[in-house]
This record gives sequence, C-alpha cells and structure tokens, in this order.
Amino acid sequence: MRILITGVGGFVGKHLSEHLRSTDPAAELHGTILDHTQRTPEGVTGHALDLKDETAVRALLETVQPDHIYHLAAQASPRRSFVIPWDTLENNIRAQLNLILGCLALNIRPRLLVISSAEIYGPVAQEFLPIREEQPLRPTNPYGVSKVTQDLLGLQYFLSHKLPILRTRPFNHFGPGQSEGFVAVDFAIQVARIEAGQKPPTVEVGNLTAQRDFTDVRDVVRAYRLIMEKGIPGDVYNIASGQVYTIQHVLDTLLAYSKVPIKVHTDPQRMMPADIPIIQGDASKLKAHTGWHCEIPFDRTLLDVLNDCRTRV
Repeated sequence: MRILITGVGGFVGKHLSEHLRSTDPAAELHGTILDHTQRTPEGVTGHALDLKDETAVRALLETVQPDHIYHLAAQASPRRSFVIPWDTLENNIRAQLNLILGCLALNIRPRLLVISSAEIYGPVAQEFLPIREEQPLRPTNPYGVSKVTQDLLGLQYFLSHKLPILRTRPFNHFGPGQSEGFVAVDFAIQVARIEAGQKPPTVEVGNLTAQRDFTDVRDVVRAYRLIMEKGIPGDVYNIASGQVYTIQHVLDTLLAYSKVPIKVHTDPQRMMPADIPIIQGDASKLKAHTGWHCEIPFDRTLLDVLNDCRTRV
C-alpha cells in the first residue's frame, strides 16, 4: 500500500501520518512539504514541491503511484482568507485540481480523500441544527468559498470520470501541535506566556458568545482513515462531535487550568467580519458507514493543547 499525504508537515498531516504508521506499519508513506525547511514526520518520505505546479504534481504522482491520497494541503484559516482572498482561492482550488488532472493524465485511479470544511454551510437556522450533509451551502468567507469549490470539484470528477473521490466536511478540530490563528490555541498560548512571565496577565479575546462543534484532531484523522477504507466514492461525510461549546467555555476551561490569575480583555481587532452564532454537525452518516465515534473528551484536548503551548514557550 502506497499512501500520499499532501501537507504532511502541517498540523493535521503530522497526526495523520502518526496514526497511519500505527494502524498499517507496512504501508509506504509519502508526503508533500512546502520546502526542505519544513520537517517531514518520522516514517514518511518527504517531497518538497508547490502543489500549484501542475508539472511537478504529475511527476510526483508518476513517481509514487499512490493507492490512497489524503489531500490535506490548504490555506486553512478563515480569518486569514479575508486578508489574502485570492491566494486562498488559488492555493486551495488549483492544488486539488492538479492532483485530479495528474491522475487522469497518468491513467491511475487512487482513492482520493478531499478535505472540505463545515465552513461551507455558513449560518444555519436553529430548526436545521445539527447540520446534515444535505444542508444548502452558504459560505461567509473566502476560505469557505474555496472549500465549496474543492468539494464540488471532487463530486464533478467522480460523476464525469468515475474517479474514486471521497469528500469529507470536518467541523472545528483542534489538538496539540496546532498553529496560532485558531481560537483554542490563541487562548492557550496567551495563558502559557502569562505563566512564563512573557506577557502581562491579561488574555485578549474576540467574540465569546459563538458556539462551535469541536473534535480532537486525533479523532478526526481516525475518521479520515475510516472514510478512505469504508466510504463510498462520490459521497460526502460530516465529521463532528455533535456537541457544541461556547467560546466562553473554551476560555473559562483554559483559565481554570492556569497556574496564575488572569484577566480578560475584549479586543475589537479579534472580531471576524462575519461570525456565525452556532455551528453544530450531524455525523450520523459517518457513524453508520464506518462505525466512527469520538473517543477523546473535550476537556482533555484543551489540557493537551495548553500543555503543548507551555512546552513551546
């Protein structure tokens, strides 16, 4: 079994490669990284290239001849997508299209997992929660638009060329190793810096009333593998815990874990131009098709994130 993971040096890629090594030690793992300054996880053969380069992508596919492709590489920040909208669209759409076109040019048919996002659903009325896969798509940021396109490109090439493409829509996921720019890590890194005396004892926050469906990244990568193995090509699967927490609860939990007293200050600069009040997912299809369920408790993930941030500072 030859497996290609795009973006293997990123947050999710590292967790996925570790999970695949533990579940299938005989698999030959390959992964793309941006350049040789990015570390390739243990047990993975790294390939430094720009996925926007169609020729380079085709050469990679010809070399690896993958049986499975996990396409994780993306500009993954909704907030940052407002700052770099075109870069987000070009990076996320073109990279995936190059993978698909490369498979067609080489006449290979690996199972390809397309990672979309719950951001594509946008604001959903209370009566339609939790969100099922049939919900209309109403993205509120350029990142969400890029993910709609990735999602539908996957469906289109399944329908038009019968490529074995599977699509997944993960809701908010987090865990140790995640970069700053995401809410739990942004809070945790501030707490860690305050504990270390590197920052005044005040956490800067944005909107605390929003409610989000959080899943541990280690549960998410397990879902990716199960979808790859048991999912139906052409179909789409939500990955969600089904449980929502306010951002206030995330903050309060991290503050409770803190070793020192901390104050809270609301920073208007941390507010999103368009913020969705509540996002809650229904993963019943995923559970029915694969038997997946969440295993890691929310509070344990938060503590793992905080301890990881303590190590960083």
